[in-house]
Amino acid sequence: MSAPMDSNLFQQLGLKHPLIVAPMAGGPSSVELVAAASAAGALGAMGGAYLNAAAIEAFAAQVRQRTDRPFSINLFISHSIPEVATDRFERAAAATVRYRQELELPSPQLSPPYEEDFDAQFEAVLRIKPACFSFVFGLLPVGYVREAKKAGIPLIGTATTLGEARALEESGVDAIVLQGFEAGGHRGIFDARAADPEIGMRDLLAQCVGTVRLPLIAAGGIMTSGDIRAALQAGAQAVQMGTAFLACAEAGTSAPYRKKLLETPERRTRTTRAFSGRFARGIENRFMNEMDGKPDAILPFPAQNKFTRDIRGASMAKGSPDFLSLWSGTGKGELWQNGAAELIGRLFAE
Repeated sequence: MSAPMDSNLFQQLGLKHPLIVAPMAGGPSSVELVAAASAAGALGAMGGAYLNAAAIEAFAAQVRQRTDRPFSINLFISHSIPEVATDRFERAAAATVRYRQELELPSPQLSPPYEEDFDAQFEAVLRIKPACFSFVFGLLPVGYVREAKKAGIPLIGTATTLGEARALEESGVDAIVLQGFEAGGHRGIFDARAADPEIGMRDLLAQCVGTVRLPLIAAGGIMTSGDIRAALQAGAQAVQMGTAFLACAEAGTSAPYRKKLLETPERRTRTTRAFSGRFARGIENRFMNEMDGKPDAILPFPAQNKFTRDIRGASMAKGSPDFLSLWSGTGKGELWQNGAAELIGRLFAE
């Protein structure tokens, strides 16, 4: 199982193991975790979606100070949304007023832009020239694909359906992450407003193998060496794992998030739009449970993500998991708390 991946892309990267340690934006994918994963023969992946161009470049430089092994950078494809109407904002503010009072926060303010400048982020990626550039939430526009190819940067898209995978293949990517419904964090669905197709990883893999002629990377619910073996035997060239690494020593997972992960081995999770406006899977908590009953008070992505940032930040500062986005997949198994290299070694020991 420790043989290099049987595709030109991954052979090119010289990886020892067919594993991407998932890009987990917002903290968990620390410089230390990315570097440790890459140094151990997997592909470390930086979740850069919430960072500006300068921060992305600084992060990459710090990874390169720690290892000369390949790593990837991941971003969110930008989708323009209209400015949030006053009545929608007032509804969202009213629904969260008691949380802000409890957390001693001022009344919320919200104005565009709601996310980082994708053009500037992408230009930083071209300057950094990582081993791969991966993305979620859609197709990379033609001009960007051309620029990445010119710079010699392989592209990895993310699909939640066969249709999305086919569209990615036609767009010119080099590999595709097939994200099953079991995966923790944001769902890679192209249309933020669409219903979730809710296709499990094994079913999605079965639909795509033999139809999509690109290396396929299985993601969702993978926690053990047995899970990895099953995915590879089902036709994946590699796996992407996130939840399994959340409690590793190098992960930038916050203290209340880490505590919640470790005290709830069964990790009751579900998908919600409450934190960002896009479906994402996390451990059930108070904010998710209460806000999911008020869908009209949830702003569209990425406005909702910016709108709830102060609540999440204050919750973390108080050491409370009640208002945090506790992203986690459905995979079973005890979380590893030592070094990432040791975990990778255990996963591929056979």
